[in-house]
Amino acid sequence: MSALAALAGSAGLKVIEKIIANKFGDGAGQLAGDVLGAIADQVGVPVDQLDQAAEDQPAVVTQALQAVEARSPELIALYAAGLELQKAQLAAEAGEPAWMRAWRPAGMYLLGLFWLWSVIVVHIVNAAAGTTLPPVPLDQLVQISGLYMGLYMGGHTIKDAVTKWTGAK
Repeated sequence: MSALAALAGSAGLKVIEKIIANKFGDGAGQLAGDVLGAIADQVGVPVDQLDQAAEDQPAVVTQALQAVEARSPELIALYAAGLELQKAQLAAEAGEPAWMRAWRPAGMYLLGLFWLWSVIVVHIVNAAAGTTLPPVPLDQLVQISGLYMGLYMGGHTIKDAVTKWTGAK
């Protein structure tokens, strides 16, 4: 997004320039991603085409940058509120007994063990020992994995997959 950041800098939009250039916000760029998404919505192009749009139609992109710059305090406040919520959740979980939050990693390890057993280990053991140990049925394993992801990840993975599949926003 170098052309976009350069355009923001030349237009005097220092807050947007810093956010886009990931000089402000988290390392993963969640705030930058939200800002880029808002700019892309204003311009009417996908996020990955913003740099090209900044080169092809700088006036339109500059107007979008200005509109998002005007909303940047709101975006930064939402981002900061999200960080505070994450911090509060981590603090609350740290105060709980370990057994109350252990279901998440235990579930991951158990699912990993089921997948490893069903796909690899059971076949090696059966071949080496001449036994006929049953694997976990893969259709049930997929259902259990989907249920776990839905519970553990708050349904966001399933929601995002359905959103992409249906093309909805």
